[in-house]
Amino acid sequence: MTDRITLMAAGELRTALEAQARGDLPTAAAALMSIDPASWQAIEHRLNTLGGTLPALLTTARGEAG
Repeated sequence: MTDRITLMAAGELRTALEAQARGDLPTAAAALMSIDPASWQAIEHRLNTLGGTLPALLTTARGEAG
């Protein structure tokens, strides 16, 4: 694995986090589903390296951390 996240995937992840933060779940889901498989694996790998998960990141973005 190269751990390469494309610029497009980074933008889609940002869109998903912003949508999640404002409670727009359909937009968040659509953005996440637009991420290519290789970038998706790289995102998951980086989150795992930091000790996190995508669900935890989304929860934090929505302000429900605790």
